Amino acid sequence: MTTKKRAVIVTRRFDVSAERVFDAWLDPETARKWLFTTGEGALVRAEVDARVGGRFAFVDRRDDVDVEHVGEYLEIDRPDRLVFSFAVPMYSPEYDRVTIEIRRLDKGCELTLTNEMSPGIYEEWGEGTKEGWTKMLGTLAERLEA
Repeated sequence: MTTKKRAVIVTRRFDVSAERVFDAWLDPETARKWLFTTGEGALVRAEVDARVGGRFAFVDRRDDVDVEHVGEYLEIDRPDRLVFSFAVPMYSPEYDRVTIEIRRLDKGCELTLTNEMSPGIYEEWGEGTKEGWTKMLGTLAERLEA
């Protein structure tokens, strides 16, 4: 029997091109400025192997504790779609599936992020996950639109 996944969905408009938004996910120097960072921590490692089957690792140091965010790129279709697995091993061994879809607009683009997770993880982390992605996409918009 398979367990039906639950999803967190976040949508954000950007006043920059779809290509710039897409590239911000895969360029480690850009990604380290917004992806998996918190105001309380400092990103101490950003590794990106931007190819299907490639992996990523971002480590955010929070109160002298290193929180690692890891995953594998499953689909890369620049600038429209990016799919990757995602986990924070410190909190759970389970991997989520994150899908990024970017739609061009007359001015800028719109990004829809879908984070699929097991019902148990959703119950424990769903609201926090939505808040986290919303905050990160806001930081990305600020950086790209500055």
